[in-house]
Amino acid sequence: MSNRQVVLKQRPSGLVKETTTAVVSSPVPTCGPDEALVRVGILSIDPTIRTWMDDAPGYLPPIGIDDVIRSGGAGVVTESRSSRYNVGDIVFGMTGWQEWSLATEENRYSVIPKGMGLDLPTVMNVLGITGITAYFGMLDVGEMRDGDVVLVSGAAGATGSVAGQIAKARGAKKVVGIAGGPEKCAEVVELYGFDECLDYKEPKLLQRIRAACPEGVNVYFDNVGGDVLDAALANVAMNARVVLCGAISQYNDTSASTGIKNTFMLIVRRAKMEGFIVLDYTSRYPEAQMELAGLVLNGSLRHQEEIVTGLEHAPDALNMLFSGKNHGKTLVMVDETVTLD
Repeated sequence: MSNRQVVLKQRPSGLVKETTTAVVSSPVPTCGPDEALVRVGILSIDPTIRTWMDDAPGYLPPIGIDDVIRSGGAGVVTESRSSRYNVGDIVFGMTGWQEWSLATEENRYSVIPKGMGLDLPTVMNVLGITGITAYFGMLDVGEMRDGDVVLVSGAAGATGSVAGQIAKARGAKKVVGIAGGPEKCAEVVELYGFDECLDYKEPKLLQRIRAACPEGVNVYFDNVGGDVLDAALANVAMNARVVLCGAISQYNDTSASTGIKNTFMLIVRRAKMEGFIVLDYTSRYPEAQMELAGLVLNGSLRHQEEIVTGLEHAPDALNMLFSGKNHGKTLVMVDETVTLD
């Protein structure tokens, strides 16, 4: 029995290409003391994976050449020599793009409770890193309050769609999304319940934000960076909070940037702009998961998952995030027998 893995062969410029990664086979890891062997069932495909492929400093080191692509995932414990895990547990952690992974003292996994009434893709989406990021970004970093006007970019995406719905559930006066194209804008309003959605591909975004939020934006949850961030900065309200969650428009950008021009509005409006990494909130994940599960179960939080089948298609799934072809949370199914049933 072998372990198929997707490894990094060369650092990409722009989108991931066929030469960027390779599928290789290696022996299945041996389970040592205080370790558990995990058969990977599903992978979480997140924009940050693309940044880890670059040879650049970040909150985690770059993926090494010939190393397995780093990513979150879920699987089933098939062998355990650790008191933390039992055989049959469904666990979530940094699996990487491979069929088998080891839970170790350095690479710990979280056991996913069964009996919640949610399937594994939903858990990976709303109760996984995506939903948790939206929760702490909106409520802790954004300090969202009852009556706030909230603006969310990447609103049709996995994180943005949850962030906006959390704001609605917590009493926002108005929630406006920004997305690409009329289909996705309609989805943001009709499926996710935003009050309005602006198409960033149409001209004069700055002016359209002003028309949608005439009293200014109290919380701006930014997933894209670049020109969209700049347009939002021009429309912040007094004491606004700008949450920097991602910069997906810049991850594959090889052109020269003109930079952000409207940061002076942070001074004028006495606003603050803050970045965050969800790993900073690890000890509080259960808090977010409890509230998010309740919102899903009572119908207040809508979600959808784009599932790509086959480990070898993980690079294509990653590219989908940057081409706008995905809807909701993108996942790769490695082994469909791994379920929460």
